[in-house]
Amino acid sequence: MNIPKIVKFLVLAVLILLAGCGQPRVQSGDLLFVGIPVDYSLEASSMDNAIVSATGDSNQINYIHVAILEVEDGQTWVIDATVKHGVDRHPLDTFLADFTLKDGSLPLLDVRRVKNITSQQAQAAVEKAKSFVGKSYDYAFLPDNDSLYCSELVQKSYLDMHGCPIFASHPMNFKDADGNMPVYWEQLFAILGMPVPQGLNGTNPQDMSASPKLEKVCVLPVEKK
Repeated sequence: MNIPKIVKFLVLAVLILLAGCGQPRVQSGDLLFVGIPVDYSLEASSMDNAIVSATGDSNQINYIHVAILEVEDGQTWVIDATVKHGVDRHPLDTFLADFTLKDGSLPLLDVRRVKNITSQQAQAAVEKAKSFVGKSYDYAFLPDNDSLYCSELVQKSYLDMHGCPIFASHPMNFKDADGNMPVYWEQLFAILGMPVPQGLNGTNPQDMSASPKLEKVCVLPVEKK
């Protein structure tokens, strides 16, 4: 993969921050939330725009993606579900290259940790997430259809002692702040031959980021250079 020099610089900056962005340090099983300002234009990604319209809050950062971190032999890996890769495990630099913004900077990278679990339980969640690698991205945002979207992967990977998800599902909202359905969603679900699943139970990064089951580890705002 040919990674531009600016991305390589940003990767190095993030790796330095990940190594010491606060106590405790980043660990396997931590969640990495991707946030953007509400007024940032994502013209190259209609899905991200639609997600922002559906889940955004005018008073805060919009979390458009969530991934799972794995630290192995000093290297940081990312396990997530994206349109580009499906469910995949790849090095952090691949993740950062994919999420580099149009101006060459990175979005807000917010690292959070599930409370009250052991390192063994966190690693079990990582291994569960890795068992889904190779599955396709869930464009339909439906439960139990053998495809996964980003927060659905997290939900299915983090289970309690009874095998139940620790992150609850909520009625999904695809409408914008004015209560209108973005054209993107109408077109996408028309192609899929199904109605927009407005109100169907599911998850999204914005709601998940606010879960009381999570605690903040560190925030990595990387500025444009």
